[in-house]
Amino acid sequence: MYFLSSYMPDAAYGGKRVYADMVEQAVAAEKLGFRGVAIPEHHLINILMVPSPLQMAVKIAGMTSHIDLITSIMILPVRDMRILAGEIVQAHMLCDERLVAGVGRGAFDYEVSRLGTPIGKTREKFVESIQVLEALLSQPDVSWDGAYYKFDPITIMPRPQGKVPLMVAAMAPESIFDSARRGYHIQTTPLSGSHDVLLQQVDAFKRGKAAGGEKARHARLSLQRGLYAARNAADARQKIEMASEYYKRFFNIRGPGLVDRGMIRALPREQTLEELSQNLMVCPPSEMIDRLAVYAEAGIDEVYCPCGYGQSHGETLEMMQRFSEEVMPHFVPKKAPSPVRSATPDLAVQ
Repeated sequence: MYFLSSYMPDAAYGGKRVYADMVEQAVAAEKLGFRGVAIPEHHLINILMVPSPLQMAVKIAGMTSHIDLITSIMILPVRDMRILAGEIVQAHMLCDERLVAGVGRGAFDYEVSRLGTPIGKTREKFVESIQVLEALLSQPDVSWDGAYYKFDPITIMPRPQGKVPLMVAAMAPESIFDSARRGYHIQTTPLSGSHDVLLQQVDAFKRGKAAGGEKARHARLSLQRGLYAARNAADARQKIEMASEYYKRFFNIRGPGLVDRGMIRALPREQTLEELSQNLMVCPPSEMIDRLAVYAEAGIDEVYCPCGYGQSHGETLEMMQRFSEEVMPHFVPKKAPSPVRSATPDLAVQ
């Protein structure tokens, strides 16, 4: 899966060019044999800069024919499920039923607090929100009396004509376990953390899937891991240095949240370039094949590949071509059917 990173380190580049690059990369991903593209959602900041992933999905759907379109992720606590449910159904139809709705609680206090829900409240609000969303997508005349939603019977229109595949983003092992136990497909990531962190997440998924029994038998684990198929060792070193600058901003927004007119400040980090290179997969294709094989052996079903560290759009397209030709053939046949869209978990909303 190709992850559309949407990073704008220079404000002068402009959002219009960023989105044009994303669309071109999505079209290239389909031609190169990627199974899908993942589209982030974030607000008020210059990384993962997509306020409406459903709009982007519909745009890409009009320029492609078969690739999966995954939201990664829609932040439920900052949205009203009564509106979002209808938007998901509409987008699913306009995307020729290729949409996979990835949802989560959000990760950045800077963002969610300014949109009305402090990070300390997002977990409990997410739990209720996804229950409301499932009910609205699967039933007519839904009413609700909860902590965050109270409303008389309503029916979202238009009614879904098919099930919308649903995935839950989770990082903490206990959240992964609980979501897998309930039968959800899982998106997870150790960010720039170690392989041990990843193994804990994989173990939680396996335990949750086993505990869920029949309703969880179709659940799949998707890993988001920073990746770049470099030309050579020198190119890899350069991209690691760029990734380090990216993560100075990323971990700022996960922490103190120092932002100047939408541009996140780069704050010092203790992690060295060598440590970062061990935790990200930024390397020549021959090394990448061996490292991806470890993920396959661990039981990960698919890898989402964020590749945007501030390099040029041209370099990104060249890297995608290199990955498709030199790495991908070792793992999946091109244009394989979507295991997420074809699987049918025993859920009210798939």
